[in-house]
Amino acid sequence: MESRVDSIFKEALELHSKLTELAPVIAETAGVMTDCIKRGGKIMFAGNGGSAADSQHLAAELVGRFMKDRRPLAGIALTTDTSIITAVANDYSFDEIFSRQVLGLGRKGDVFFGISTSGNSPNILKAIESAKSGGIITIGLTGNGGGKMAQIVDYLIDVPYKGKSARIQEVHILIGHILCELIEDAVLSV
Repeated sequence: MESRVDSIFKEALELHSKLTELAPVIAETAGVMTDCIKRGGKIMFAGNGGSAADSQHLAAELVGRFMKDRRPLAGIALTTDTSIITAVANDYSFDEIFSRQVLGLGRKGDVFFGISTSGNSPNILKAIESAKSGGIITIGLTGNGGGKMAQIVDYLIDVPYKGKSARIQEVHILIGHILCELIEDAVLSV
C-alpha cells in the first residue's frame, strides 16, 4: 500500500510541475471574471459529479469569502437547485439542465464557467452554446486536451494531463482557488 501511495504522490507532483505553463491563461481568466463582477455581473458555475461539487465550492468562495473579509461577490452554482435540475431533465433532457438556467439567469456580459475533466460533457457543451448566444462570456476548465469544449469556449484552462480524472480534478480546485484569490485581491484593491 505504501508504495502505491508513493506512486500517486509522484504522479501528482509530476503534473504539478507542469502547471506554471497555465499562469498566463489563469491570470487572463481571473481578469475577465473580475471585470464581470466589477460591472455588476455574475459568474455561473456548472459541472457534473466532482465538478458539480467544485462549482458549488467556487461559488461559495465568491459569495462568502475566500481569505479576506469583503463584500459578497456574485457567484452561483447551477448544480444546486434539484427542482430545476429534475424538472428540466424530465421535461426536456439532462443535456439541458444547465443551458436552461443560463438562458433564464444569465445576462449579456456575465460569465459561464463550465467544468468538465474531458471537455465533452453534453450538458456543459450545450450550456456554453446557450451562453454564447446570449452574449455571456464562456470559460472552460478541463483536461485531456480540452475535448469539444476547446473549440467553443472564449477562454480555456486545460490542465496539461491526459489520464485519470482524479488528478485533473485535484488541479481544478487548485486553479479555482487561485482564481478566487486573484479576484478577491483585485476587488479589494479598488
